Amino acid sequence: MTVISHKRTQEKPAATGSGGFLLVLALLGFIVAGWMVIQGIVIAESGAADDLAIVLNIGGGVVVTLVAILILSGLYSIQQNESTAITLFGNYKGTDKRPGLRWVVPWYSRKKISLRVRNVTSQTLKVNDKKGNPIEIAAVIVWRVVDTAQALFDVDNYETFVNIQIETSLREITSHFAYDHGEGDEPTLRADGVKVGEMLQARLQERVAIAGLTVDEARLSHLAYAPEIASSMLRRQQAEAVLEARAMIVHGAVSMVESALQQLSERDIVTLDDERKAAMVSNLLVVLCADREAQPVVNAGSLY
Repeated sequence: MTVISHKRTQEKPAATGSGGFLLVLALLGFIVAGWMVIQGIVIAESGAADDLAIVLNIGGGVVVTLVAILILSGLYSIQQNESTAITLFGNYKGTDKRPGLRWVVPWYSRKKISLRVRNVTSQTLKVNDKKGNPIEIAAVIVWRVVDTAQALFDVDNYETFVNIQIETSLREITSHFAYDHGEGDEPTLRADGVKVGEMLQARLQERVAIAGLTVDEARLSHLAYAPEIASSMLRRQQAEAVLEARAMIVHGAVSMVESALQQLSERDIVTLDDERKAAMVSNLLVVLCADREAQPVVNAGSLY
């Protein structure tokens, strides 16, 4: 089996110069060229038979003009957080990241690329979680270009490449987590969004490094059950919430009953046998755990 390795482009600084001086030089060249052409015309109109002077002035003016145009065609500007890849007939010659007016030999090609931070919101994907439940999920990714050469020459279109890798990584990460109610202390998508985002960032960074990109942040922006099971899952969550609330109410009621019996006994307010204690516990639990407000009953006689 033959394995084909991908040769990665190594970014290097380009041999370019400052363009301020050359811009002034080109403007002076236009002025000199205009003066020389005018001088040639004046000599020709004066009737002097000095054809050589006429040719030198007009021809020199044309040459100086062409040189000035050639200088201007090599000028380009770079903004802050921007870089320019320099190529010659398809061969990579280097990257210029120095902001301002720059100059390079005119027949060198120049390709600009932004190094600014970018935000991408992925499409809402319908995937299955670890338990096989269909869910809808989306993420916000913060990324930027750090290697101009790799971004331009190692992938076909680095922006499309990022979008595809975001979707692939999001599907992969989602399959390792349950939406909620994981086994034991296992993290879930709903309860551990920060941890899931960190894992998504690490996995995505591995995938986009080949394109000279870095991922600064990844976080979930949308998480929900798919519509076909949303109503069933909502009823399950409501039932679980009711059970948890009931358990808390019963636990509190038992504690209150225990405290009441203990205080009655310690203060010697009333002496209760087991049967009377059972009746009191039953009444107190009914009052404390009932969904409706209890209606008081006045007992005019003894228990018997």
